[in-house]
Amino acid sequence: MSFWESSIRPPLARRLGETPHLSPLLRKAERLSGAGEHLDEWLLKVAIRRGAGHYERPMRPTLPSDNTELSDVELGVALCLAQLPDDPVFVRVASQLLSSPKVEPKELVRLARMERVETVLCHIAAACARVDKNLEPWATVRRDLKPRRMLAEGTLSHWTRFAALIGLTRHGKMPPQWIKRDEQPGDHPVHA
Repeated sequence: MSFWESSIRPPLARRLGETPHLSPLLRKAERLSGAGEHLDEWLLKVAIRRGAGHYERPMRPTLPSDNTELSDVELGVALCLAQLPDDPVFVRVASQLLSSPKVEPKELVRLARMERVETVLCHIAAACARVDKNLEPWATVRRDLKPRRMLAEGTLSHWTRFAALIGLTRHGKMPPQWIKRDEQPGDHPVHA
């Protein structure tokens, strides 16, 4: 059974007030993953292994291994697709994975438009501006991408869900820190 046929949880599209499109990226991910009806879990597993370690959790042991033919940019955008189940963790994992100096901002913007995830990525970019307004790729996303629709406050995760709120330490008050990708030596390219 494919992911398309089995998803019974309401999709993110319902929360966003959008109609999901037939995503070439999601079809590519389904083909490359071999995860079938567990594609959403596979995307999450792979993103965590590729550097979104803040969201580490036990995963289904039968999920297929990573397939590097799906780039990190494609993986991050796929996690923001309106077809996926409405689970805020997908967007937060995408944010951490894409918060990397290795991500080409223009490629992210191009793929976001193609896959119609502008609203979600603009939300992440606006959250990032509260913590680090110059951090790429989010500064470019804010400048070059417009949301498909304006969302009511609270529709997607609050900005604090994308940041580490350290607070008071013995050295004084620490400002919030954006949760960035855990960079590993020898990471594969992140471009689509």
